Amino acid sequence: MTQGQINRYHIIMKSLEGKMTVAEVAATLRLSERQVKRLRSGVKAEGAAFLVHKGKNKPSTRATPEQMQSKVVELYRSEDYSGANFLHFSELLAEYEGINLSYSTVRSTLTAAGIESPKKRRRFKPHRRRKRKRQEGLLTQMDATPYEWFGGRAKFSLHGGIDDATGKIVGAYMEKNECLHGYLEVMRQIIEKNGTPAAAYVDMHAIFRSPKADKITVDEQLEGKVVNDTQFGRAMKELGINLIYARSAPAKGRVERLWETLQSRLVIEFRIRKISTIHEANAFLAEYIPKFNDQFAVEPEQVESAYSPLSTNLDLDLILCVKTKRTVDGGGEFSFHGKSFKVTNGDFRGKTKVDVIVSATRGIIVLYNGKTYDVVPFIKPKKVKQAKQEPKKYIPPDEHYHKYGKPSIPLYSNDLVDEEIYKMLNDIFLSKYA
Repeated sequence: MTQGQINRYHIIMKSLEGKMTVAEVAATLRLSERQVKRLRSGVKAEGAAFLVHKGKNKPSTRATPEQMQSKVVELYRSEDYSGANFLHFSELLAEYEGINLSYSTVRSTLTAAGIESPKKRRRFKPHRRRKRKRQEGLLTQMDATPYEWFGGRAKFSLHGGIDDATGKIVGAYMEKNECLHGYLEVMRQIIEKNGTPAAAYVDMHAIFRSPKADKITVDEQLEGKVVNDTQFGRAMKELGINLIYARSAPAKGRVERLWETLQSRLVIEFRIRKISTIHEANAFLAEYIPKFNDQFAVEPEQVESAYSPLSTNLDLDLILCVKTKRTVDGGGEFSFHGKSFKVTNGDFRGKTKVDVIVSATRGIIVLYNGKTYDVVPFIKPKKVKQAKQEPKKYIPPDEHYHKYGKPSIPLYSNDLVDEEIYKMLNDIFLSKYA
């Protein structure tokens, strides 16, 4: 018995002995008089043992069986689930193992086994969060994160977009590196599923904003000089989407927190499904995103959506692409990236300016006056190179004045008649040329 139970026993015994009334005992123990009468009857019949709870030293009927607890710990330490955060692990147990346990039960079971949660709580820092937009589609935050999604050392970049009002993932696409194609595919998913958002919140990456934008001076701007848009910026202008540039990562905190959640969960999901390639990951993301949104998205302040339907006269393939200017000659030929191409279904005059479209869905095509033309690689015929003739070597005749030692040219003055001196001079100056 505890000390409190012993004290309660002595007070009740005083009541049984007539030293205290029921009302006095009730006031002392802070119980109702009915409860005091029940305790008096129990102590009178069974003694002090009546005050001890009947479930003491007995396993709870609602407690998780030890066998189940051991199985939970064993599953967590297995290859598939190791490293999952406790909340995600409890969800995986219900989905794949048929074990329905609350998060608190899973956490206490794993903690009792000496397992620490991989998602530790950081020290709280006061932060003034920006209020969410009122309508879905007013602002889409876009970013990419490199991570070891498949468990090895190799990192792959997951590009994504999240709606500011609801927290929904509106697009996700994985590539080897952070690149233009990844962001264009995310925007394609957004437009095809929802429509055109009013604005996109991005960072200062060169994909979104030219590095020369900060170098142009006020005087140059007054002179009319402008910095060309990037391919992504040009595409957003054609779609009517306003680009907003964030100066720091915390400025677009919703998408940054999204990466923290996905890095904790997707690695485990990929491991369970044996996903190890970018193609398999992108196929899985298409079915995973709705499930993720059902669990984590919130309701917007205003139900009406701000997404705009894509205009019928716009072709996404001709906007979400790489578009450059080239000159086509009279034969329909042009150069692009060090190779030659030929337009197959159009006649062009010489030096015609056209747009060359590089699309992930349609390849390389030419756009001119609103019409598209197919192209094929073209190999220019090589010019026949004439064999180089070896230059004739000029050999001066024997009577040339530089050919000393020849008898046709008097070599020395006639005054030198001494034969020995003449021979000496020949040996010194002329013998190697004779």
